[in-house]
Amino acid sequence: MNRWLKSGAPWIWLTAGAVSLSLIVVLGLLLLIGWKGLGYFWPAPVYQFEIQQNGHQSTVIGEVYERKTVPVEQLTEAGINTTSFDGDTVIRYVIKTGNRDVLGSDFVTILGPHIVSQEPAAGIAVIERLKNGRFYGYPVGLIDNGEAIPLEELEHSLEQADIVRDLIRQIEQSDLVKLNQQFELLNDKARQYDDPSQLIGERQLLEQRFTHIEQQLLTLHQKLNRDSLIVREMTGKEITLPLEQILDYWYPNDFTTAGKLGHWLSQLGHFVSDDPREANTEGGVFPAIFGTVFMVLLMSVIVTPLGVLAAVYLHEYAGKSIFTKLIRVAVINLAGVPSIVYGVFGLGFFVYIVGAQIDDVFFADQLPAPTFGTPGILWSALTLAILTLPVVIVSTEEGLARIPTSIRHGSLALGATQAETLWRTVLPMASPAIMTGLILAVARAAGEVAPLMLVGVVKMAPSLPIDGQFPYLHLDRKFMHLGYHIYDVGFQSPNVEAARPLVYATSFLLVTVIVGLNLTAIGIRNHLREKFRSLEQ
Repeated sequence: MNRWLKSGAPWIWLTAGAVSLSLIVVLGLLLLIGWKGLGYFWPAPVYQFEIQQNGHQSTVIGEVYERKTVPVEQLTEAGINTTSFDGDTVIRYVIKTGNRDVLGSDFVTILGPHIVSQEPAAGIAVIERLKNGRFYGYPVGLIDNGEAIPLEELEHSLEQADIVRDLIRQIEQSDLVKLNQQFELLNDKARQYDDPSQLIGERQLLEQRFTHIEQQLLTLHQKLNRDSLIVREMTGKEITLPLEQILDYWYPNDFTTAGKLGHWLSQLGHFVSDDPREANTEGGVFPAIFGTVFMVLLMSVIVTPLGVLAAVYLHEYAGKSIFTKLIRVAVINLAGVPSIVYGVFGLGFFVYIVGAQIDDVFFADQLPAPTFGTPGILWSALTLAILTLPVVIVSTEEGLARIPTSIRHGSLALGATQAETLWRTVLPMASPAIMTGLILAVARAAGEVAPLMLVGVVKMAPSLPIDGQFPYLHLDRKFMHLGYHIYDVGFQSPNVEAARPLVYATSFLLVTVIVGLNLTAIGIRNHLREKFRSLEQ
């Protein structure tokens, strides 16, 4: 036994077991998040429940959202009549009924003993709306400009409504934005002219164009409002839904397996590509995906040169002095500073000092409204660059230390200067270590939320940092982030229960984005490692 312990085999097995257990836990967590999140987009069957409670009979239509076993004693203490219940526990169903604007809530709680019958609701439709969540009901009629038309024309009417909505979005995001910029330029001219009356003609022309665009939008909205769908909900009441508010509809109980898979892929695509709605509890997360990826890429562009330059100075130029040792200790200690402290520093230094100075020099005409003197994606990237800088410095230094001194001496002996040796020989060989530091920096920065809440992230950004308007790249704009989106939907949502599946879906998406960025960097690192492997031998 002692010989076996001294051989080191137990420690090998212990290490292997710990690694295996860690991998199982991580994969299990990812599978749980993926199952909870991606399962939200699968079309669940809709049931019709006949309820008998306290002599009153009612009908409930909806999806079974949750089943939970509840002790009868707990229900009795809550004041519920349980004299007719059998056993010590009953099943409590949470039914997602939708129709929030009619019923006042998305969910209804039903106890198992109160259910008289449960069967799939034949002909029920689930209607996706711009506001007030989903609507569950039976379509009974379609109105086009005040006249009844066959219900079979609903698909065509929705396609036309989508075209009109796209036109409205294009006018609002293109024509109106350009016109607004022209108004701002005209106001700047008016401040510079001694006699602003010289610009009356230009202003009148812009106002005429604005009136024309306003009339276009009014006409398009009227075209949307003239069509509506009549739906009968579970109480038998007929509700008129404007087609302007309807995005999609489907009959979940009529789906085949292939149809369910196609619908699941379609809903997943909408989640990734659409903008959020209803205080982030509905719609997609595309602005958050774009903001997360763009901020991480911008941070990488900033932190990599700074980290490499600092590591090169410390390892190649700075001597082994007490001052150098203090710098290394300070760099290592910076990695342990809480991220919220970096956020406070970014707000105080980058936003209030650097940004305010930029506004005073380049955007004085727009003051007191700040341009860069307010939180934005540039300051977020800089703050996270400082936060991840120690990781890049330490990783690069370790890569430089692994390069044999003989390679440097050989380069110098062949007539190269120290700078040429560094640029053409040392740094290319250390590039895998640099990429390792960048991978760790990306993994750390992509999941940070606390500092971003102070320096640029918002609940809902009106526009992306990149668009078709000059200067095309707007680093002063605020942005959305997947991490903050998870926090907002999970803890700040007005309808937490309905939005809970989106927390899992967004979490899985954030992990996917981080893994994708890391795999890209790992691929580049492995390519560089193979390229310069022969130089190390």
